[in-house]
Amino acid sequence: MAEAQSAPTEKTINIHKDFKEHSVAEFFKKNRQMLGYSGKIVSLTTVIHEYVTNALDACEEAGILPEIYVKLDKLGHEHYKLIVEDNGPGIPKKLVGKVFATMLAGTKFHVFKQARGQQGIGAAGAVMFAQETTGKPTKIITGQGNNEVHEMRVAIDLKTNSAAISDEKIYSGRMRGTRVETELKHVLYQKSEQGPDEYIRRTMLVNPHAKLTYMDPDSITTVYDRASGQIPKQPKEAKPHPKGLETSDLMAYATKTKARSVASFLESEFTRMSNAKTKEIQDRVAFDMNKRPQDLRWEEAEQVCQAIEKISFIAPPTDVLIPIGQNNLEKALENILTPEFKDILTRPAGIFRGGVPFQIEVAIAYGGKSGKVGEAELEQLGEAKKDNIEIMRFANRTPLLFDSGGCAITKAIQSVDWKRYEIRPENPLTIMVNFTSIHVPYTGAGKQSIASEDEVLKEIRLALMEVGRKVGRYVAGKKKMYEQEQKKKTLEMYIKPVADSLAKITGESAERLESQLRQIIEAKYSAELEEAPEPEVEEEADEIPDEVAHELE
Repeated sequence: MAEAQSAPTEKTINIHKDFKEHSVAEFFKKNRQMLGYSGKIVSLTTVIHEYVTNALDACEEAGILPEIYVKLDKLGHEHYKLIVEDNGPGIPKKLVGKVFATMLAGTKFHVFKQARGQQGIGAAGAVMFAQETTGKPTKIITGQGNNEVHEMRVAIDLKTNSAAISDEKIYSGRMRGTRVETELKHVLYQKSEQGPDEYIRRTMLVNPHAKLTYMDPDSITTVYDRASGQIPKQPKEAKPHPKGLETSDLMAYATKTKARSVASFLESEFTRMSNAKTKEIQDRVAFDMNKRPQDLRWEEAEQVCQAIEKISFIAPPTDVLIPIGQNNLEKALENILTPEFKDILTRPAGIFRGGVPFQIEVAIAYGGKSGKVGEAELEQLGEAKKDNIEIMRFANRTPLLFDSGGCAITKAIQSVDWKRYEIRPENPLTIMVNFTSIHVPYTGAGKQSIASEDEVLKEIRLALMEVGRKVGRYVAGKKKMYEQEQKKKTLEMYIKPVADSLAKITGESAERLESQLRQIIEAKYSAELEEAPEPEVEEEADEIPDEVAHELE
């Protein structure tokens, strides 16, 4: 006979008495490392990143060539004041609180459109960090060029995830743009690969249409002049592509559509979906697609997704993705890295999970100021730097400085056998990869690492191998020229003694014989270099190596 269960105790009955709801602002306050505030150097760079990114976005969306001013003052031990000002359209007074002090509020999260920011967390996260480390609100000054300037201090009410605004002022002025002044503690300024200087340098490398003036804590001013006077085109709002759709995605879209049938829902809500394609899908599913989308069952949605995978679709429209562009990248590389060789490649658009289109751009620069230490610095050191290859990761023209280990870009670069392309770790080389997409699959809210989607890894790898072959041919050719030059110099060492000896034997002028010998050697090596075939570079398989594939699994 089973033992009788004991009566519930008072403690058991009240087990849920402490159950409470929390605002998203309270959550990120306790987990601010998820927003990128995980170290003293990283935290400072993250704040600058959020405000500079907002400034670039605001200017571009308004059709204004960006002019941005960044100033960083040291106030004390691990205590800084940051000023970021732009010449953008300004912010209406009623939206200032939403922009700077409400988590998950903005214009981008709900729109299927390419943008630097996605989540509506960045600026509010920066205000929260300043508030939590100094106890002070952030000062905002903004004007829309209408003779009215709004000034206020903004903080976040963590319990309600809303703005707490104080010291409001309105005064006359022709200001157009936004100025942010904030104090930060428990942060550290360093000239390092993860510091503000490097973040700004990389930002200007992929945004050549912007001008940025930066004053560091040592009062050293650096001006990055714009290398291009062309504002990037604004990407159009897109529809998801059928390829890569998962059942959950299809079910979510079906609940929101205004279409009256599954067939018309597919045609209206997805790009490249024609009437002919829906008929192909109908032939492959076991239900009538005239039913209401809201009545679609999970099993039926699975059938649709399986049918889509078996059908060919045209690639997504090119006007929904705006990469940096070859001309802009060439100007930026010349402006900042001045390389002796460069190659730029933009891959055709692809699709990853969820029907999201993306595009990969890769640029490779050799010599000049390329590499962690430029060519001139290498010569001054007198020895090769063991790890001199510089890797620059970007997403929608925004630098990714942190969390590189788990990033798809890093993994793709590591999967390439660079020795096949005559590339060694000590070479003065910079490899840039920009991931452009309507939705960047970041691994966390800090937006510093791209998830390793199979399609993304493959596209990055293919682009890297193509530019690798070109730089490999250049490096191999340069190596051959160096070897020929050394042989030539060795022979030239013997010209004078040989000429003197011949002069004694033949009675000819030693100077004349020396000149003839020089001409013979010069002609020989010039002809050899001109007739030499282009160096061969060993091909590499397109497949991702087993060790990388195993890690992804």
